[in-house]
Amino acid sequence: MASKTDRTYLESHEWHKVEGDLVVIGISQHAVDELSDITFIEYGKESGTLSAGDTFGEIESVKATSELYCGIDGEVVEVNNELIDSPQTVNDDPWDKGWMIKVKPSNPDQVKSLLSAEDYDAKS
Repeated sequence: MASKTDRTYLESHEWHKVEGDLVVIGISQHAVDELSDITFIEYGKESGTLSAGDTFGEIESVKATSELYCGIDGEVVEVNNELIDSPQTVNDDPWDKGWMIKVKPSNPDQVKSLLSAEDYDAKS
């Protein structure tokens, strides 16, 4: 399945989508397919600042536990707490309802330095 072209990606499978002055972050369909049934999501960072490469939480599935990474510098302004009670939402809709955090970027152009959908798909 081709990744959505309206966002950029990390090799660790997190997508970053610009929405107004915020960047929304979630995981790709490829990550969901690799993890299989997602059973638990924990946010290590529900507020405060993140730097590119920092982890903001963990995701657990029947197959593995993986850290969740942020690809930009900025301030966490919102987390999707609905995923704590309903982690299967990420399985069902990783591109929209399965978003994880929203970040106000320190440098809005930084998101452009991440992988394009085409480059991400070539590496995945």
